[in-house]
Amino acid sequence: MTPVRGVESIDCCAALGRIAAHDVHAPVCLPPFRASAMDGYALRSDDVMAATQRQLKVVGTSSAGHPYAVAVPPGACIRIFTGAAVPDSLDAVAIQEDCNRQGDLVTIGATVAAGDNIRPVGHDIAQGAVVVAARTRITQFHSTWLAACGVTRIGVFQRPRVAVFSTGDELLEPGQPLAPGQIFDANRYALRALFASLPVELVDLGILPDEELILDAALAEAGAHHDAVITSGGVSVGDADYVKQAVARRGRIVLWRLNLKPGKPLAFGRLGNAVFIGLPGNPVSTIVTALLLAMPALLKLAGCDPEPPFATTARLVERIPHRPGKEEYQRGHLYATGAELDVAVVGDQSSNRLASFAAANCLIRIPKDSGDLQSGSRVAVLPFQGLL
Repeated sequence: MTPVRGVESIDCCAALGRIAAHDVHAPVCLPPFRASAMDGYALRSDDVMAATQRQLKVVGTSSAGHPYAVAVPPGACIRIFTGAAVPDSLDAVAIQEDCNRQGDLVTIGATVAAGDNIRPVGHDIAQGAVVVAARTRITQFHSTWLAACGVTRIGVFQRPRVAVFSTGDELLEPGQPLAPGQIFDANRYALRALFASLPVELVDLGILPDEELILDAALAEAGAHHDAVITSGGVSVGDADYVKQAVARRGRIVLWRLNLKPGKPLAFGRLGNAVFIGLPGNPVSTIVTALLLAMPALLKLAGCDPEPPFATTARLVERIPHRPGKEEYQRGHLYATGAELDVAVVGDQSSNRLASFAAANCLIRIPKDSGDLQSGSRVAVLPFQGLL
């Protein structure tokens, strides 16, 4: 998938989470002058060796924002503070702890070599070097670095418009009175929360009933006015699962059903010019497939090259039964036991149980060809902090 929107220039203060459309180059070197890395005394390293009893005369001070602009004679030094400019004629800084000052004389108590405790021009970044590469998602650290380089505006991809709705006659908005056989819709709220941090413009289309004509018209309208359409429910094999058929009529289904638990009944395709992702209806399946598949797809659509989610290994503290055939993701709790990472399954793993997320902070990955996992074995885990 390629970015579906054009480019806009925005203030760097508003760029958090957005996707850089072009390489951003540093307009200046950082630091733009030779700077002291420590509090101490700036000097010529040769003068220290030549001085009687390693003693130099202090002739001035350089502090942050107030450089010393007078020539420093041979055998002399200046008081200097961290971040202050080092005069061109001086080549080292002796740290304060190694010096003993009496009036205008300072004794240097340690060996000093050229370059000691001086940050050269461009030590952080050189003028013209790339601060943020194209297709990078802007983080808090990028924002800080851009500000330090004096960059005030950045070109980013415009946010794709993403429509989200749930399907099912059994669904009601939270707060409405439940009739027999009805439940509150949680999936749309889960998707809105999961997608809130993404660089997309999210449009909530509400709940659609299991009526073929209504679904068909709603999907056609959504596909015509959005860059992506994401549904939950209606893509399984039930008699009232009309979503997949409606998409096939209005566009095309490229992929249907995954060898995955939870999340087997997932559909992917096109609805007009819009990308279509049909997530399963069970809440846990919706969340897991949104984390693993929908969120990376939306980032790609927004112009980013998403990295694989962070994964690590941990020691399993209990046996997990597993029949080979499907890759499975179970909700787990990851914690440290001394220097070891341990992980435990959090309760019943049924795909309707949102309660399994209450104490969970990771997904435990079980390969499709694996049998039962024994207590004490090492397993792959995906912390939620790396998925969100």
